[in-house]
Amino acid sequence: MAIKLYKGDLPAGLDFGASVAVDSETLGLIPRRDKLCVVQLSSGDGNAHLVQLDRANYDAPNLKALMANPAVTKIFHYARFDVAVIKQYLGIDTYPLYCTKIASKLTRTYTDRHGLKDLIKELLGIELNKQQQSSDWGAHVLSDAQKQYAAQDVLYLHELKSRLDQMLAREDRAGIARACFDFVPVRAALDLAGWAEEDVFAH
Repeated sequence: MAIKLYKGDLPAGLDFGASVAVDSETLGLIPRRDKLCVVQLSSGDGNAHLVQLDRANYDAPNLKALMANPAVTKIFHYARFDVAVIKQYLGIDTYPLYCTKIASKLTRTYTDRHGLKDLIKELLGIELNKQQQSSDWGAHVLSDAQKQYAAQDVLYLHELKSRLDQMLAREDRAGIARACFDFVPVRAALDLAGWAEEDVFAH
């Protein structure tokens, strides 16, 4: 596994193919308050690309172009948060996308454990170390432990998608999953607009 760290933006011409695994690290869990610090990416080849963003201006045209590229599917785990924070700080809508958490909830109805660590352990037999989850991602220099943590959150998403796609097909839920994925940018926009806790579909 190789981990490549870039300051400010992706290099021009980097090709992730038809799909790219994406995750983000922030200073907290409230997108309008807690700044986006790092975006990590993988094409599913066992390598991770980490973009440490310039929080003074978020001028990252190559990263923005990738996130908005309609020819590249972005694979997330809990896309709702990442799409919202990318919209808040990079100013773009991320599409098309796939969310392994949504796919898990639609297929693994025998459990209420849909976190990335649980999903990877059950479906892939790999134990993740989540120790750095609450570390300071705004630090000027990221530690090796932080870089390893950030990388592992994208390295397995392609394989998870493949396994979950099989389960969605088996349960005849691929169509409703796609509709849910397509709705994520709207759900993220509602979060940013102040409807994070209120269910607008409720009576």
